[in-house]
Amino acid sequence: ARRAGLSISETAALLGFSRATISRVYREWSEKEKISSDEWQLCGRKCLVDVRGQRRMGRLVQDDRKATVTQITTCYNQGMQNTISKRTTCGTLKKMGYSSRRPYRVPLLSAKNRKLRLQFTRAHRNWTIEVWKNVAWSDKS
Repeated sequence: ARRAGLSISETAALLGFSRATISRVYREWSEKEKISSDEWQLCGRKCLVDVRGQRRMGRLVQDDRKATVTQITTCYNQGMQNTISKRTTCGTLKKMGYSSRRPYRVPLLSAKNRKLRLQFTRAHRNWTIEVWKNVAWSDKS
């Protein structure tokens, strides 16, 4: 708004901030090409799990997809100076894009189905790749 030629009072009224705030932000921006809100990112407690720790945690998850948060936390804390809690592990995994999922319940193969599968494989053992390419599989979408 200031670049458009509005005064500080007009800009403050337009944006809903005080004149002092508009003046300070405009002065900082024109002097340093940045505003003080960039410095606010340095405030607060540092994250216990840095980028390297996130990669390590990702490898732990990839190694055992069925591991619980407790197991992942225990493995992560082994050999580390700073230990983290289960809650920190949950937050880090969520930030990395992981979420918990329940595994699908899959019925076990019965003896009859095992026998039928074995018969099928023995009957089609000598088929070539070209013959298999012509088969229309009903389970594919």
